[in-house]
Amino acid sequence: MKLYIRQKVFSIGARFNITDENGEERYLVEGEVFALGKKLHIYDITGEEVAFVQQKLLSLMPRFHVYVNGEKIAEILKEFTFLKPRYDIFGKGWTVEGDFLSHDYAITEGGREIARVHKVWMSWGDSYELDILDTDEEVPLIAVILIIDAVMDAGQSSCSS
Repeated sequence: MKLYIRQKVFSIGARFNITDENGEERYLVEGEVFALGKKLHIYDITGEEVAFVQQKLLSLMPRFHVYVNGEKIAEILKEFTFLKPRYDIFGKGWTVEGDFLSHDYAITEGGREIARVHKVWMSWGDSYELDILDTDEEVPLIAVILIIDAVMDAGQSSCSS
């Protein structure tokens, strides 16, 4: 299944849709404006919250928790590295590899690719294409991809300041 997210979605009070390949809305993502750390709510098309992402504060490196139905299902930690960003995903057994700066990477489980992300150019602006191969894990995969984008955006913002 292919889903699309517009680039630069993490502005203050972010609110954006995730659409399918036909342009139909599949999810709504809302960021909290006055929150300490990033907090994102992911809703399905009926308006029901399907996931919540919360940045853990007081952590040396960016660390996020993913909740589905009120239960913590994963913790994502950006590791300290000099050359190439690396993310650990605890609780799911997933690994993330690729070129994060170019937004071209894959998420694998046990060596099997379960999702791929890459930047595409569309008529209304550039966006990310999420190719979800394991649809049973669609919502957690979306949450992980949003976290990586948030961390990359924060890193680019701090470098350009």
